[in-house]
Amino acid sequence: MNLPQPDADALAHSRRLQQLIAGEIAASGGWISFARFMDLALHAPGLGYYAAGARKFGAAGDFVTAPELTPAFAQTLAAQVVQIMRASAPQVLEVGAGSGRLALDLLLELEARDVLPERYQILELSADLRDRQRQTFASHAPHLLPRVTWLEQLPATFDGVVLANELLDALPAHLMRWQTEGIRERGVTVDAAGSFAWKEQPATAAVLTNARQLAEAVAPTDGYLSEISPAAAAWTASWANILRCGALLLIDYGFPRREYYHPQRREGTLMCHYRHHAHPDPFFLPGLQDITVHVDFTAIAEAGTEAGLEFLGYTTQAAFLLNCGLTTILERTPASDPRAYLPLANAAHKLISPAEMGELFKVIALGRGIAEPLIGFVSGDRSATL
Repeated sequence: MNLPQPDADALAHSRRLQQLIAGEIAASGGWISFARFMDLALHAPGLGYYAAGARKFGAAGDFVTAPELTPAFAQTLAAQVVQIMRASAPQVLEVGAGSGRLALDLLLELEARDVLPERYQILELSADLRDRQRQTFASHAPHLLPRVTWLEQLPATFDGVVLANELLDALPAHLMRWQTEGIRERGVTVDAAGSFAWKEQPATAAVLTNARQLAEAVAPTDGYLSEISPAAAAWTASWANILRCGALLLIDYGFPRREYYHPQRREGTLMCHYRHHAHPDPFFLPGLQDITVHVDFTAIAEAGTEAGLEFLGYTTQAAFLLNCGLTTILERTPASDPRAYLPLANAAHKLISPAEMGELFKVIALGRGIAEPLIGFVSGDRSATL
């Protein structure tokens, strides 16, 4: 791979994280699951990718999310947020708010519509990202800061809107290989040269049960390698004990189960992002790159409904945004002003184009106590594919 090289401080940071992970591998008998490796690489306190200070989002980071691409994303999302708040409570809780751009643009739009929530809570475990989110508000809308509060754990109860944009893909996933002679789990060891290396061993315990159940549903071919994410399912199910009235809106890239475990996708969906380069090597500079897997939205729907939440909708990001009025948002900027309109139109195209984010990204809603159909799912329903 021909990837940009980090500076000396960043390399030293990555080496400290590598030493931490190697120490855990040694303490665990020479092997850890990939899920554990991913968890440490992304979330180890002070060292993991999301727990440390490197810039991650936007043009200067490693990837661009929809809120970073254009304020039109949050401005359009506001229509759905307003409907759910009116049906439940005037509160929003965003989980994993990144730079804070979605929170900022959403609150500014809700202010313009005269429907500000009483509270906008952000659940963020990274102290660095919490500081960056505060700075985002302090720089662009300090008058809204008193309305924002930060949490370090899930609340005991909640009413209102729960938002998570590109959260599920960063939750730890296990790598499984289905073979005729049995199911194996791919994990991480340290080789003779001191580098991280893949090592497979027979799957056991809950992940084996999960992989067997999956095999009954999709019949993977011999040697098929892919991911399962009990963490994403468990996170979704946990809201059944928290959400009293309201809805979860989960936006991420992924597929329904039959498409996720398609025979042609036999090497899985694991992908890493480093300075706007996508590549498949999770051992490259741990702590300095993002590691993701796509979302099995069938597993998310099952986890939520089996725990007691109601299924409220599933569609593509393109359909969701168009249902919520993206074209109306675009009309605010006159096409006769090309310097303002063309960048907005180009960003909107990326949000909804099937060749960009429009088809790969999906939106799923789960909730409780919401009687009316959600406007984001009035057309383009994809629930039959789950």
